[in-house]
Amino acid sequence: MTQNIYDDPDFFLGYSQMARSINGLDAAPEWPALKTMLPPMQGLAVVDLGCGYGWFCRWASEQGAHSVLGLDVSEKMLEQARTTTSAPHIRYERADLEHLDLPAARFDLAYSSLALHYIKDLPGLFANIHAALKPGAYFVFSIEHPIFMAPRNPGWITDAEGRKSWPVDSYQLEGERVTNWLADGVIKQHRTLGTLLNTLIAAGFSIQHVNEWGPTDAQVAAQPALAEERERPMMMLVSVQR
Repeated sequence: MTQNIYDDPDFFLGYSQMARSINGLDAAPEWPALKTMLPPMQGLAVVDLGCGYGWFCRWASEQGAHSVLGLDVSEKMLEQARTTTSAPHIRYERADLEHLDLPAARFDLAYSSLALHYIKDLPGLFANIHAALKPGAYFVFSIEHPIFMAPRNPGWITDAEGRKSWPVDSYQLEGERVTNWLADGVIKQHRTLGTLLNTLIAAGFSIQHVNEWGPTDAQVAAQPALAEERERPMMMLVSVQR
């Protein structure tokens, strides 16, 4: 089973205080770029893998999606999502993405935001998503960039002259990375960029667009702290088609 770190009280408390938890998609700096990679929502059957508070589910509904299924392993996340959702065609279910059971050829769009780097059996998940999508349907997701994932002890290093750098440790050595982010012992799965993309191809997907995300000039001007994100990619945004 996927590590259910989001139900850890310390982790959930820290996560609930993040800007994207309080203000939703508009507080996620990658959202404008990710949104451009999505197909028009009107009439679509959508599944959100790792739906969290349900921000994307509600947005998809507002944009005209016919039905939206939000899946998450965390009961705390799902409770918050249900509390803040009123649209009758949005449904939330508890599901472990490591053992996904979705109906075949049911969805027009699968979406996932910053959840896939927790998944150990990524080939199995991609195969399940591919089977659950209709021919021509899209799978759009964000994931921590492998460069960001690679350090065993991530964090900026400052040299004697005050210059910052991001360490890359054993990039080619794939597997678990244990970090202390919001709570101790958070387990993530590091893969190289090549492995991630080739796993999508092996599952039968056609890659449409890859964005090694970084902030725009306007975003840095509005939030100077985002300038650090130009030193190394923190996230990767990917669009593929069945």
